[in-house]
Parts: sequence; structure tokens; C-alpha cells
Amino acid sequence: MNSTPQETPIAALPKAELHLHLEGSISPATAVAIAARHGVSFSAEEVISRYSYRDFAGFLEAFKWVTSYLREPADYELITEELAKELVRQNVVYAEVTVSAGIMLRRQQEIEANFAAICEAAQRARARGLHLQWIFDATRQFGAAAAMEVSRRAVQLQAGGIVALGMGGDELSFPASDFRGVYDMARGQGLRTVAHAGEVGGPDSIRDAIEILGAERIGHGIAAMRDRRLMDLLAERRIPLENCPTSNVCTGALARQLGKAEATVNEHPLAEFTRRGVRVVLSTDDPAMFHTRLLAEYEIATRLGLSPRDVARLARTSFEVSFLPPEEKRSFLQAFDAQAAALGLM
Repeated sequence: MNSTPQETPIAALPKAELHLHLEGSISPATAVAIAARHGVSFSAEEVISRYSYRDFAGFLEAFKWVTSYLREPADYELITEELAKELVRQNVVYAEVTVSAGIMLRRQQEIEANFAAICEAAQRARARGLHLQWIFDATRQFGAAAAMEVSRRAVQLQAGGIVALGMGGDELSFPASDFRGVYDMARGQGLRTVAHAGEVGGPDSIRDAIEILGAERIGHGIAAMRDRRLMDLLAERRIPLENCPTSNVCTGALARQLGKAEATVNEHPLAEFTRRGVRVVLSTDDPAMFHTRLLAEYEIATRLGLSPRDVARLARTSFEVSFLPPEEKRSFLQAFDAQAAALGLM
């Protein structure tokens, strides 16, 4: 399923990725290396076995397991460096990467030291043409008090390139109303806001993320496929959905939304969303844990019936709905448009 940069026109385009978890990018080889630093030995094959899930709960357990070996700043620096290399290989020039700050705090780690190490790796990536910014993630199942602490830390560390507060984890654990104050505080201090919703939860979860939390982008949002009025609302308000098709199949989220035991990527609602005027960006979510990469997600879009120009528009939308400052956004869009025109995709 993977592509090399020479195989498809989309590979030649500069790209942005907006829904990408740093800790979900840990490859089997990197997991082995990090664990070995801390005196734990296992094989890459064991990691691959753990990176296989029957449902969303199984994925959360695997995420908990692999992140348990991230114990010091050098570990975070390494995984950032490895992620940056992979993004550069795919001609990704900008990414808003989600950092599981809630998990760091849960494990009583020094979040400032970890983030400083992450930023050091990001600075080196900048020299290779990749601009990284950050979304601090509050893990929903840890509750509102823990989420508020994540929000406070994100505000304190904004100068390091933190652009938004997000919330992932178990979408069904606590209602959105518990986190209204958390989002209000972050927004009041200049952070943008995103939220996972409608991944395993229903359409009302998306509505709550919009109306209660004020989320500017929705992570996943595939439950909107079950509610035409909600799709119309998303289109009218121009609220983007961050779609991650491979992730939705691997976690069983798509099957859950379809009311089936299993689902294939050919049943993903991405194409329907675009037909109904919903803004969509393509992302990988946790690329190593779902055995995918951004170019593969774009290939899926073509299999779902989108034309090359449609796919190029998806790629452009990622820059449009990013949290870049206006002047930087214009610069990225101009570079994108020039390359798209040269490839006959505009």
C-alpha cells in the first residue's frame, strides 16, 4: 500500500498533516530501541503483534503499552526525529502533531523537559524543510481536572509552537460538558481548539464538540455519515473533519458506525463527505500503529472515487484549515498552487 515519491502526482505535491499523534508514530524498530534503553527486551515481531486490534479498546491498550517506554526526554527526542524523517520522505512540509501531554502528566514526567527535547528535534527538521507545530492532548478518560492541567501547561509552553488544545482517548468516558471550562480557558489564552468526536461516539458527540467545546476542527467525525442534517451543518459552518480511513478500519470505529461486525476501507464516508460539501483533510492518526503513511491515505481517496484534482483539493484544504498565521499560510498555499499547476492538478 505504501508509495514512493515517484509513483503518484500527489507524492510530488507539498503536503500538510493535521491529525497525527507523535506517540502513535513509534515504529516497531524504534519501540525495541527505546525499551532496550530501559532494560526491557522484546522483538519487532512482538510490537507488530501488539499493533493489531479487534476494537478501539484494544488500540487504547496498545497505545498505553508502547508509551510506557517513553520515560525520559531523549526518548521523545528520538521519536520526533524518526517521525520528521518519515514526513520529509513523503514531501510533508507542515504538520500539527498531537503530543499526549495528559499521559506525560499522568506518569508524573517533567513535561517541560520532554517538550524541550521534542522542540530540539523539530528545529533540526526545520533545516530539512519541515515545519512542525504542536497540539497538546488531554486524555478524555482522565477527567476534567487533568485536562485543565494539560490546558495550563499548553498555555505556558505556547512559545514552543503549541497552537491548539485537543482531546482524544475514550470518547465515551465523560460528557463534553465536563470539559467546557477547559476549552474556554485554552481559547481565552490564545490557543485554537480541536476534539476527537464521532470516532466511536455518535453524531451527538460531534454536535457537543462543536456547540459545547467550540472545537474548530473535528478529529475523525465519521459518525456524521449517519446524520444528513449534521453533515449540512458541518458544510454550512465550514468545520473540517480530520479523516483517517485506515485508522477507522483498524480500530473497528468504521464498523461500529455502520452497525457491522467488520468493515472495509471501501465503505469509508470520505467521498460522501466531499460530495455534500463537508471540508475534509486526510491524515494518518497513528501511522506506525496502523501500518500506514500519508501517501497511502491519499491512495485510498482515489480508490473511493475521487479524481486526481479532487485529491489535490483535499491536500490544499489541509493548508487552508491549518492553524498557521495568515502570512505563513499564504506562503505555503502559493507554493502548493505552483506545484499543483505544474502537475496539471489545478
